[in-house]
Amino acid sequence: MTNSNWTALEQHEEQTLIALFERDADRVSKLTVELGGIRFDLSKTHLDDGLLSDFSALANDAGLGAAKEALFSGAIVNTTEDRAAEHTAERGSGNAEAVTHARELQKRMRSLVDAIDVGAFGEIRHVLHIGIGGSALGPKLLMDALGRDDARYDIKVVSNVDGAALAEATRDLDPLKTLVAVASKTFTTTETLLNATSAMEWMQKGGVADPYAQFIALTAYPEKAIEWGIDESRILPFNEAVGGRYSLWCSIGFPVALGLGWSAFEEMLEGAATMDRHFRNAPTLENAPTLAAFADLFYAQCKGSQTRAVFAYDERLRLLPDYLQQLEMESNGKSVTAKGAPLGRHSSPVTWGGVGTDAQHAVFQLLHQGTHLIPVEFIASKTPGHDFDVAHHEALLINCFAQGAALMSGRNSDDLARNYVGDRPSTTILLDDVTPAIVGALIAFYEHRTFANATLLGINPFDQFGVELGKQIAKDIAENGPVGFDPSTTALIEAALGDI
Repeated sequence: MTNSNWTALEQHEEQTLIALFERDADRVSKLTVELGGIRFDLSKTHLDDGLLSDFSALANDAGLGAAKEALFSGAIVNTTEDRAAEHTAERGSGNAEAVTHARELQKRMRSLVDAIDVGAFGEIRHVLHIGIGGSALGPKLLMDALGRDDARYDIKVVSNVDGAALAEATRDLDPLKTLVAVASKTFTTTETLLNATSAMEWMQKGGVADPYAQFIALTAYPEKAIEWGIDESRILPFNEAVGGRYSLWCSIGFPVALGLGWSAFEEMLEGAATMDRHFRNAPTLENAPTLAAFADLFYAQCKGSQTRAVFAYDERLRLLPDYLQQLEMESNGKSVTAKGAPLGRHSSPVTWGGVGTDAQHAVFQLLHQGTHLIPVEFIASKTPGHDFDVAHHEALLINCFAQGAALMSGRNSDDLARNYVGDRPSTTILLDDVTPAIVGALIAFYEHRTFANATLLGINPFDQFGVELGKQIAKDIAENGPVGFDPSTTALIEAALGDI
């Protein structure tokens, strides 16, 4: 892409949101996309015909269309690691060989789910899922969102290496009736294997004669799981070209398939496939992930917004901001282009957020009257997730919509402490309900939005070398002690750990 693309965007004569609505009676319909039980309303962003034209030119120059085809055809899009990114193959879109392989592995997973259901592993009531990062965030989000009332097993997810997390997860579990799923792409992740070893000791102390018989491995490297001691029949492999933060669609989603049932897992896959087809085929100005990426880039690149806030006005989606933090910041938190040159501009903004209405009484003061320009995203569901008085859900939705309206309109006052400048952008994503298919489509939307952002910036969203340095230093400390470090780090190691 050329600098002229960005220059045109940065020199755009911006109008206020209120003025944009006054000038275009069709603004809501132009900037609203409805698909798969989800309504994406971007009309309260500053996108206008001029910006959309300039961003379309940027997308064309950046080769977004070709990049999408490369992604969906299984071509090499992760250039630094010389491989494809084949998470869409798990949903049926991609290289034919990868799609076939994914279906074969899904059949294997379904067979294991069926075997557990009929008692092949004994009486199983609990599942302890051990992973970290993408190996834990996806299953944790989905079980919290979809398994509150309908879970067939008690699913606990542990990621933190802090033993307190494992203690809390196992506190109410019966080791004799617990299945442990160890999720690690490489099956070498230090934190995950330490937790797995401690879980095995917990089972032994609880009277389990053969703990290995109650362990399942979810990995792209089955031979490593076998070396660790897990029987090959209890290993669910997945494609190495499926990245960790994109992996809930493969065997990393095993606790979801087991906890919710295979039909729910298939519905989730189909919901994501619906979004795949939309992203791949819908015209640019009717394409929800692409339009959302345009808004992201306008605020981050042209307006200097360093953060983006996401608020779920539904308790079932309370973990969505956590999930998006990894997806967006690990994917696009880069300072180098895919060609190895300095990026020369901002990359991903910091993603943060919370749950409405709690957040209104905690952080919204800054959003309305602070000095930072922070694009806000609201996610809500038309259908409540409870049987209490409908007044609860009405109040929830009214508050959600009121916040977006207030951010945009503001309110003038001679008392500056009570003055709201307004003209602050927001996007609203309204779900018909929180179902497997709709949540699948929603997560796929965020995946493709992240990919579109990366493509327009010219970076590779599929590697994550930034997480490696701290891990290597931690390994050096564990093996060699406080040798060769700065005085502060040395003093902290000696104060807390003594002579290790």
